[in-house]
Formats: sequence, C-alpha cells, structure tokens
Amino acid sequence: MDGGGAGTGSEPAGTNGGPAGTSGFGANTLRTMLLLLFLAYGILQSLANVSSTLADHERLGRRVIDSDIWIYELSSLFGWAVMIAVIWWAVRVVRPPRLSLPVALLAHAALTVPVSLGHVGLMVAVRHAAFALQDRAYVFSTQFPGEYLYEYRKDAASYVIFAIVCLLIQWTVSRYAAEPRADDAATIEVADGSVRHHVPVDEIAYVEAAGNYVEIAWRDRTLLHRATLSAIERELAGHGFARIHRSRLVRQSAIRRMDTHQSGDFEVTLDDGTKLRGSRRYRDRLD
Repeated sequence: MDGGGAGTGSEPAGTNGGPAGTSGFGANTLRTMLLLLFLAYGILQSLANVSSTLADHERLGRRVIDSDIWIYELSSLFGWAVMIAVIWWAVRVVRPPRLSLPVALLAHAALTVPVSLGHVGLMVAVRHAAFALQDRAYVFSTQFPGEYLYEYRKDAASYVIFAIVCLLIQWTVSRYAAEPRADDAATIEVADGSVRHHVPVDEIAYVEAAGNYVEIAWRDRTLLHRATLSAIERELAGHGFARIHRSRLVRQSAIRRMDTHQSGDFEVTLDDGTKLRGSRRYRDRLD
C-alpha cells in the first residue's frame, strides 16, 4: 500500500511557491449562493405551476379549493428540498474515480427508488398535516402501487435533473477553489477526478491511504488523489507533517490533544474535533 514509488498519475503532484485557493469570497460562500439560486428557481417554478394549474381549472370550469393546489405543490417542493441533500451526497461520493462510470450510473439509477420513496413520503406527510389543520382527511391513493409508479416516473426524471445540477455546482465550486492565489504559501497539486486543486499545504489537516489512492482532508472536504502515501509524505517533507500510522499522515500544527493508551498506541484530536489513531511505532515522530 505504501510502496517506495510515487504513482501519482499522468502528472505528479508537487509543492510550489504559487499557492492556490480563492480570491474574493470563499468556495463555501459560492456553494451557498449557487444552492440558494437553485432553491429560488424551485420556488419560482412552483409558483408558476400553481398559477397554471389554477388557470387550467378555471378555464375548464372545474371547481377546486385554491389552498389545496398550494398544499400539493409546496408539499412536493418541501420533499425535494430535503431529498436534494441525499442527491448532493450521492453525486459527491458515487462517482469516478471512486467507482467506474458504469457502476456509478447503475448506483444512481438504483438510488432513484429510495429518493422517490423519501420524496413521496415527505410530501404525503405534509399534506396529511395540512389537511388535518383544516379538519379534513387527505387520501394519497387507493390504487397502490399504481399511484406510486406514476409518481416514480416523474421523480426519476427529476432525480436526473437535480443530479446534473448538483454535479455542475460541485464542479464549479471545485474549479473556483482551485484557482491560484497571489500569495507565498506552498501548495500541492491534487488531481481529484477531472479537477486539479492547488491546495495550500498549511490547510491540509491529514492524509490517509485508501488503496491505490490517498484521501486528503482539506477544509471541509476530502479529496481523493491517485498517489501513494509515501509519495505524498515526500512531497510534504519540511512542511510540518508527521506519519502517525502506516496509513496516515497528520499536520502537527493541527493537533490540539494527544491521548496515549497503555499499549503505547495513541489518539490525536485535531482543531475541528477529528480524532485519528496513531501507532506506538510512530510516536517519536511527533515533536
């Protein structure tokens, strides 16, 4: 796992004098702004749907309770607002290079079922509550699973659209975070999928081996980079990193506490509360 060679892909990672990161507002702010714009679009689309539905009923001479149309639309919006967190996680984790493209696509196809069930469940729960407040009963369907299959067809299409939007937001934020900054901090170039990040060395909390890859803990994310831990250890030499386990490096300045066990093994707690196990074999490498 930690061989002597540095298999870092087509271009080796390396530290340099031109740091990277962001200028202006940060990547987290950009991510929040894009997600809020996405939510605002969803709200506007829901308003348009309600307006169109009411107009269609009026044109056809159908009598409906206006508040019911609002409940139906906004309950669906609420369900998707919750399930979008699941889709966001899936897009971030279930993707190459962690998985091959065919496997990732099959996994996302399978995920459309629980996501749809979650959306429908939340939607129905909100409708039951809203109708109960009006001393009325809401009935989702008397023809299960036919009604759910009708909802699933729409939800599966929505999953694809939302997944693409999440992918675009994550890609945009990653590209923004990878833009070089004009300061003197050392950086290491990390290829995470199709994006190359110039990660400031003093912002890396720890590095952990993961098969043929390493996981680099940077800010609030984990980057998956094709390299050996030994190669990354050499790249980070002289920047205050120490190996505390055969599969783990840690930035010493990020350590806030260290607890030693009777066996001689130990555990370090980082600034953000992350706990990492260390082996007694590497205890003397910490200053």
